[in-house]
Amino acid sequence: MRKSLEWVVEQYERNLFLAAFHICKNADDAKDATQDAFLQYYLTHKEFKDEQHLRAWLFRVTMNKAKDKVTSFWNRNTEALQDYTGVVFFETAEQSALFETVMRLPAKYRIVIHLFYYEEQSVREIAQMLRISENNVKVRLSRGRKMLRDTLGEGR
Repeated sequence: MRKSLEWVVEQYERNLFLAAFHICKNADDAKDATQDAFLQYYLTHKEFKDEQHLRAWLFRVTMNKAKDKVTSFWNRNTEALQDYTGVVFFETAEQSALFETVMRLPAKYRIVIHLFYYEEQSVREIAQMLRISENNVKVRLSRGRKMLRDTLGEGR
């Protein structure tokens, strides 16, 4: 199965951007990572089994590109100039506050929380995308939830 680039961009641009944004914490780097993933899709001649396979591949590529941006020499040696608030908009103040709290989590917890709750990916799918065990995904979800509860004061 192979979809046109226009269709892929239309279907996945926002979701891939948000996943990259959770890693980069910077809109420009997230946009670059997303565009790099689309470029890799365009240049590859890979056939996908189905749409779920395509989606998983796109997320994996986007997250790898985002990680490359974060670990680049430039990012390691400069200060972030852009605050992430105001880049992503939410319908309610609670959604915005929750997003900001999730963004303060360490990256390994933040990305699994994002994929599980915002992208509705299963534990198995997240494990395949991140190339970690399903148990590791469950542990990261559990620890991320605990950190969120502690931060939001709901665990008391």
